[in-house]
Amino acid sequence: MWKNQRNDFENIQKIKKTNHFTNYSQSSSSFLSWRFRFVIFGFFLLISALIARMTYLTVFNRSFLVKQSNSRALRVINIPAYRGMILDRNGRPLAVSTPVDSIWMNPQDFQATSENLKQLYHRLSISSERIKHLLKQNSDREFVYLRRGVDPGLAQQIKALAIPGIYLEREYKRYYPLGEAASQAVGFTNIDDRGQAGLELAYNKWLEGLPGKEKVLKDLYGHVIAIISQISPARSGHDLSLSIDSRLQFLAYSELKATVQKFHAESGSVVILNPKTGEILAMANQPSFNPNGRPDRDYGQFRNRAVTDMFEPGSTMKAFSIASALDSGKYVPTTKIDTNPGWFMVGHNKIHDETFNHGVLTVTQVLQKSSNVGVAKMTLSLPAEHFIDLLHRVGFGERTDSGFPGESPGMLKDRYQWDPFDLATLAFGYGISVTPLQLASAYSVIADSGLKCPITFLKQDDPKACSRVMDEKATIAMREMLRSVIQLGGTGTSARIPGYQVAGKTGTAYIAVKSGYDKKRHMSSFVGMAPASDPALVVAVVIRDPKDDYYGGVVAAPAFSKIMGDSLRILNISPGED
Repeated sequence: MWKNQRNDFENIQKIKKTNHFTNYSQSSSSFLSWRFRFVIFGFFLLISALIARMTYLTVFNRSFLVKQSNSRALRVINIPAYRGMILDRNGRPLAVSTPVDSIWMNPQDFQATSENLKQLYHRLSISSERIKHLLKQNSDREFVYLRRGVDPGLAQQIKALAIPGIYLEREYKRYYPLGEAASQAVGFTNIDDRGQAGLELAYNKWLEGLPGKEKVLKDLYGHVIAIISQISPARSGHDLSLSIDSRLQFLAYSELKATVQKFHAESGSVVILNPKTGEILAMANQPSFNPNGRPDRDYGQFRNRAVTDMFEPGSTMKAFSIASALDSGKYVPTTKIDTNPGWFMVGHNKIHDETFNHGVLTVTQVLQKSSNVGVAKMTLSLPAEHFIDLLHRVGFGERTDSGFPGESPGMLKDRYQWDPFDLATLAFGYGISVTPLQLASAYSVIADSGLKCPITFLKQDDPKACSRVMDEKATIAMREMLRSVIQLGGTGTSARIPGYQVAGKTGTAYIAVKSGYDKKRHMSSFVGMAPASDPALVVAVVIRDPKDDYYGGVVAAPAFSKIMGDSLRILNISPGED
């Protein structure tokens, strides 16, 4: 009985446990099903929200997003244009643009961390304060230059840093192979490769290129990863062929520099012309500068003194006062002029020779001895307009045809302003101001038998027509008389060139100051041509304020001899007839 009751109890317990488990399982299953449904519903809501957002952005707000994307990755960049080369008459480069890189910063992308600032300081020498100032000052901009025209090695170092917001831009920088030897004539460009002085400025429109534009895609580091389209093509500038011969240019500059240094002069200029074409074969000045690394300040070395600086030419003017006398028909080379007693009065003023009484001289000897009294007497014996008209015809008192920026016209008073004393002093080179280029151009008229050719810096394959301004016979006679200046007894014996016949004239003049003339300061000059029978070259040498020796025959004539002699040999010009 007890055994049956026990079995019944155990069965009852098993039934209870089974029912409890079944109830628990049913309860747990119901709970899990509800939570699963909640999670699924949550995922559904999230996916729906994402789909709705994507639909809004890609359909309704697409234009805004595209614009924002393009503003960060799509850029319009300049295609740099190559500036035309400046070449000498033989095709040798005098100015050429070489590719360089510039470093720039986008303030929107650059992070001024200590590490970035340190890297830039070590390579660009730009302080952290300076960069922070640029960031603050240009916070609303996307482009600020840090350094222009850096060398390729430094550009590669900056590129390797891969600093976000720091980029490279390809540009061009002007290089001048002759350096300081041709700096004032050729000129120079600014940081943007635009002409600022000299022929670079005069022919800037011809030389400069037209930059192009293209639309590109850039990555985070500013690298171009794709070219989308070309908006406008770049157009390179035109090359410019000059009349200058780089061999003669370097020769003229070297000898001029040596002469200025030897005599401790203030400055100097040399001009070499082809009298038959008007071409300028060389134009050098001293002091000079190196345009490849020019100084920040201009102490006069930037100025092309050969075309800008005026001076009173002194005795070099006697060639034209005597030419005027010959042209009048009243005088011939053998006409006798009495210069006794070495001076004479014009009104209340005395005209005198610098050294001593030369006595009676022929017209040729007046030029050879450089007699002030002789040329003054001849000039005063003729109507004033006869001499003044000749000076105007050969180009004094007006700019040449060179077109060089800032060229001076010189100074020659109107004819009605000349009284007898003024006219007398004009005959030996006072009361008139000229430039070295004007002086060389005027002597070219004598060299080319009375023809005046337009002066030019450009190579002339088809020379422009020259006009007659002097009588041919008078100029031929003048060349023969100018030969006597170089011969024994003349003032220009130091200008002789072995193997060649030379014609030329020395010049020595006081330098004008506010109170009159400074008798301790001089302009020393020599202008000549060779070969004398049929001149191929005219060379003018002008030295300002040499120390110790100052006569043109001592200071300028030896420089002329070296420059003219070597130029004739370089150009393989034969000596011509005696």
